Formats: sequence, C-alpha cells, structure tokens
Amino acid sequence: MEKLHQSPTDPAFVQNPYPFYERARAGGDLFYWEEYRMVCATGHAAVNMLLRDRRLGREVPEGQRNPIPAHLQPFYDVEAHSMLELEAPRHTRLRRLVLRAFTSRRIKALGPEIAALCHQLIDDFPAGEVELLSAYATQVPVIIIARLLGVPEERKEDLLVWSNAMVKMYQAGRTAEDEAVAVAATEAFVAFMRGYVEARRGRPADDLISHLIAAEEDGETLTTDELITTCILLLNAGHEATVHSLGNGVKTLLEEGIAPTSESVEALTEEILRYDPPLHMFTRWAYEPVEISGHVIEPGDQVACLLAAANRDPAAYQDPARFNPGRPLVANTSFGAGAHFCVGAPLARLELQIALPILWERCPNLRLAAAPEYANVYHFHGLKALRVKT
Repeated sequence: MEKLHQSPTDPAFVQNPYPFYERARAGGDLFYWEEYRMVCATGHAAVNMLLRDRRLGREVPEGQRNPIPAHLQPFYDVEAHSMLELEAPRHTRLRRLVLRAFTSRRIKALGPEIAALCHQLIDDFPAGEVELLSAYATQVPVIIIARLLGVPEERKEDLLVWSNAMVKMYQAGRTAEDEAVAVAATEAFVAFMRGYVEARRGRPADDLISHLIAAEEDGETLTTDELITTCILLLNAGHEATVHSLGNGVKTLLEEGIAPTSESVEALTEEILRYDPPLHMFTRWAYEPVEISGHVIEPGDQVACLLAAANRDPAAYQDPARFNPGRPLVANTSFGAGAHFCVGAPLARLELQIALPILWERCPNLRLAAAPEYANVYHFHGLKALRVKT
C-alpha cells in the first residue's frame, strides 16, 4: 500500500481535506498515514467492513496499553467507563441500559420542544448580522441535552466550556496547556454531574438521569461512575457532532442556493451528513488477524476508518464531490456502524431536520456575510464561525 504524508494541522488540509482523501483512495482502499503511523481505510465498503467486524474494536488490547501519565489520570478515569472506548461484554451492557432510557419514542417527543427553542433563539438574533454558530448551532444541542438530562440550562456556558476542553484531547496537535485545561474541566464536570446523580437517586424526576438510574437489565444497573461518564459522553459527543453538522450544513446550503423545507429536509440532512460530516476519523484495534484488500491487519494493530473519505467513494456514490440531495440513498458512515453506531444519531438527525427549515422560514433572505473558515480541530471538521446576514 502507499505511504503518504499529510499533516492534519496543515492550513490547506484543515480548509479542505477531500483532495488528500482522493489522492489516498487512488492507490486503493488502504494507505499508510505516516503522521498517524497507522493504516487507514478510505473506501465505503472497506470502512463499513472494519466498523462492523467484531474482530476489531475500540478497547485497547492489553499488550498495547501504555501507562497513563499521572497528570492525565482524572481524564482517563472518566474515559474508563465510556461506552465509546469499551467492548463486549461491558459495552453491550452499558449500551443496552442507555438505550432503555434514551428511547426513540422519547427522542421523537422532543420535536415540538426543539422547534420552540429554534424560534426562541431566532427571536433573539441581533438585527442585520449574526454569528450563527454561537447564536444557533451551538445553542440547540446543548440546551436540549441539558433539558434531557435534567440539569439547569442556565449552566449551559459551563457545560460548553467543559465539553470543548475535553474534546480537545482527541484533536491533532493538542498541547500541554490543552491537557491541563481538559483535566480541570473533567474534574469540574464530574463534580457537577455527581451532585445531580446523587440528588436523583433520592428524588427521581422525568429526566434522562432518573431514567438511566432506573434502567435495569438482568438485575444490573449503572454505577454512579458509569452514569456520570455516560452523561458526559452524551453531552460531549452529541454537542460536538450537531454543532458541526448544523454549521457545515448551513454553509453548504447557502453556497448551493438551496432553501430547506419540511418536505425536503430529510434528504437534505442525509446529504449534508454525507457531503461534509462532523467526524472524519474513527479508529479500531485488531484483536485477531483481519485481511482486507490484500493486507493483513495484525492483532494489536490500530486502523483508522476515514468516514469522510468513505462518504465520497465513487464506488458507492455517483459524482460524490457534488452536493446532490436527490441522489439514491446509500447509508453514509458519518455516525459509524455496527456495535458502536452512535446512540445519539436519531436526536442529531431530528435537531437538523427541525432547525434547518425553521431557520430559512424565519430568515428567507439568509446569506453569508463573510467567507466561512474551518477550525483546526481534526479529526473533527467544523467551522470557526459562520457570519450571516438575516
């Protein structure tokens, strides 16, 4: 396979990583990314296979586990209970318990509340020009998840600060300062959530924390540490993905001159998620030998699934670099697949399907006020800001 160099913090790559993915794919489904020291998959079929194959997983194999530096221990103490980093049987138990609380019926019932929130946020837009990420795209998911969890939405700024700091631990080029800020945020977030979990154990309410406490399978419930980590994961993962999806989606729709409606928004949402997704890389560890495209991934090797590259594979999508909401539906990889398919995907889709048409309905003359720039946040992909005229 080809060995390629590409810094994930290079400004040209940050603004447009897709030419690099096309160059990598030209050499086959797999290539070796020198900067990550890792085999990467770019093809739609290959990425789907790797995401679904149970011979690979998220949990670091015993022989590959490095000692955790003492200064990062508080962060990784939380990660130790994260569904995102575990495999069966513990992942299976945690996921089933969470899905008993995070039901599709409960998510669908949020529709009117999300719509009302969108209208309220637009009511508060300043006249003329608005920075849409901070005024709208960020607010919708963080307020909804705060209400779902049952924590005061007045604390949303704290939740955002903590979430943003913790998420930086996954980004390319993190610094010692980023690590220190992330650990402080983790400790503050844990202390905040512990108080609410303990309160709900004595006084249950109609919120996600209470439902997570009550969720039971085969006599097992979530421990307090598992509850706290799950709540943090739901906020961090859900908030980050939806903010970037909304921002990237609005940018694309404005550039394409497409106005979403309630009738067209479902297809538009899927094409937004395919065309410019919020997460570009998802890694897996091999537990057994796995042969793919003539290459054997050995036990203990890590492999990266390049979700955004898979979403533009011409073997799966005709003319994939073109934004085309009318294209035949082929499932995108933006929320993963298999055992780790994102539990928050239905909520993220619902928020997009409600927030987009309401924004255009209320602001029919919406247009860009400045050229949008992407932020240096790989392996995420989202804008620094989105200034629009209303």
